[in-house]
Amino acid sequence: MNDALLSPPAVAPADQARRILMLRLSFLAIVPLVLFTRSAWMDAHWLFDTLEVLGIFLIIAGVLGRLWSILYIGGRKNLEIVQDGPYSICRHPLYLFSTLGVLGFGLMLGSVVMTALLGMLFFTIINRTASREEAYLRHSLGTDYDDYAARVPRILPRLAGFRTAPQVTFDVAVLRRNLFDALVFLSLIPLAELMEVLKEAGGFPTLALF
Repeated sequence: MNDALLSPPAVAPADQARRILMLRLSFLAIVPLVLFTRSAWMDAHWLFDTLEVLGIFLIIAGVLGRLWSILYIGGRKNLEIVQDGPYSICRHPLYLFSTLGVLGFGLMLGSVVMTALLGMLFFTIINRTASREEAYLRHSLGTDYDDYAARVPRILPRLAGFRTAPQVTFDVAVLRRNLFDALVFLSLIPLAELMEVLKEAGGFPTLALF
C-alpha cells in the first residue's frame, strides 16, 4: 500500500497575515462605535479617572508581558515546546497580554460596555487563531505537545503552574522586531486621551455607554 495513503495529511501553520488582517478589519469596524459613544461617567470625574488609570495600567502590563513572552519564545516558535516563564501559565501568553492591552484601551474610554465588546471581539479572533496554531503544533510536535496542552491552559492563565529556569537566552533580532508591536499598544494611550478631548468638546453627537 502506498505510504502516502497511510501518513496523516499535512497541516500548515496558522496564517499570521490573515490573523493580522482580521484584527485590522475588526478595528475598522468598531471605529464608529469608538467615535460616536462616550462614557456615561465622564461627569463623575473620580470614577472616570479610576477607569482611565486602570486602563493605562493594563496597557503597560500588556506591553511588558508581550516583551517578557518574546524573551522566551523568540526564534523558537513552531520549532520546540517552550514551557518556562509565561509559557508555563498559558500556552499563548502573547495573546493573553495583547488581550490585556485591548481591555485597557476600553477602560481608558471609560466604558465597561465598550471594554467588554472590545475584549470579546479580540479574544474570539485570537482564540480561533490559537486553535489553528495548535493543530499544526500537534501535527509537528506530536504527543509532547498533547502532554503540554493537558497541563497548561490555552490563553486564560493558571498562575499556580508558573516555573522558570534560572537563565534564559533570547534572540535580539526577534525582540527588536516585536518592539514595534509594543509601540502600537502604547499608542492606544494617547489615542484614548484624544477621544476624551474630542468628546468633551462636544464636536459631534455621541451615545452614552456605561
